Amino acid sequence: MISSLSLSSTFASSELLNRKSPIPRLNLPAQFPNRNALKHLDRFFSINKPLHISSVDNLSLPVKSFGRSTECRAYEADSRRLQINVELPEEQAGQKLKIGLYFATWWALNVVFNVYNKKVLNAFPYPWLTSTLSLAAGSLMMLVSWATRMVDAPKTDLDFWKSLLPVAVAHTIGHVAATVSMSKVAVSFTHIIKSGEPAFSVLVSRFLLGEMFPLPVYLSLIPIIGGCALSALTELNFNMTGFMGAMISNLAFVFRNIFSKKGMKGKSVSGMNYYACLSMLSLLILTPFAIAVEGPKLWAEGFQQALSQIGPNFIWWLVAQSMFYHLYNQVSYMSLDQISPLTFSVGNTMKRIFVIVSSIIIFRTPVRPINAIGAAIAILGTFLYSQAKLQPQGVRGFSLALNYVYYISTGRRVPR
Repeated sequence: MISSLSLSSTFASSELLNRKSPIPRLNLPAQFPNRNALKHLDRFFSINKPLHISSVDNLSLPVKSFGRSTECRAYEADSRRLQINVELPEEQAGQKLKIGLYFATWWALNVVFNVYNKKVLNAFPYPWLTSTLSLAAGSLMMLVSWATRMVDAPKTDLDFWKSLLPVAVAHTIGHVAATVSMSKVAVSFTHIIKSGEPAFSVLVSRFLLGEMFPLPVYLSLIPIIGGCALSALTELNFNMTGFMGAMISNLAFVFRNIFSKKGMKGKSVSGMNYYACLSMLSLLILTPFAIAVEGPKLWAEGFQQALSQIGPNFIWWLVAQSMFYHLYNQVSYMSLDQISPLTFSVGNTMKRIFVIVSSIIIFRTPVRPINAIGAAIAILGTFLYSQAKLQPQGVRGFSLALNYVYYISTGRRVPR
């Protein structure tokens, strides 16, 4: 005789079991007296909430005795459920396709922005106004999206804007400095120098924040610094203002990332809306400085001169560079919501290569072989940094590959 029997469901998930399912039938003899009475019971049972049978009397019946009845008392089990997230192969393929589209769109928009931005700066050398228009266009686009309910407006409070303020200051400095750099030197050179941002990140974190890193991280800085230095020394159209603008941009964006990590803890704002708020606050910060540095008088003279040289197309260039600046940054923040920091860092490295090669082809920038080697070394160092910083086993694998190359090239036997 079994005095008690406990039945529980192993899988009870709102995702997997969203409908009632019958409990397994008991294998009872055909002559069991209440067998027909049990047929209609299964439709009333569901394993969304498992049941426990508290007691079963006289479950073991004599072979020839059917006079006893079975009494079952059931009570509802604990409502806790095991959440099971199953990612099907089709969903994995869809996610990879989505990330691929994000990356392709991000890189393409970045190239288009750099092309139009350089065209505008060649005809209208006022980077402070150009930077302001870029932020203004993005802010206007997001305000319209919120007003028309195309995008849900973020729920923010005073604490959110306080935490965003240092991020916006650093973002404003970095944006203006990069635009100043591109107004003085080739787009490819600016992006080669900007590939040295990881070196600034490590140095600032080490000496100002006291953060320690593994040895491979420090070793990855050698090709970054060396490659950037080699490219700078061999640049045909080197300009100190352009070089310093790219360096200041690197430093400012490092502080932007640090402030962003500290300020966004516990916040639930999507990447698109976060960048929109960042653009609006940066616009408020930048506008008075742009007026003080350049001023409406210079802008009016430069605008008339650009129209006389380029024609009405200059207006389209100005609108395009402003819109595409916001769009490529918005897509990059949206992709960061979908992927890991390691994947984002690798994508950012590949973006540099895409922009550098595209700008050299479009603007027919003369490049020396030694300059190209320096750029390749710097970008390789940036890739190694991303591996060492976010996935140490990647550097160990790279080091192992170098060891194999060393032993094979020297004719030595590879140790087991």
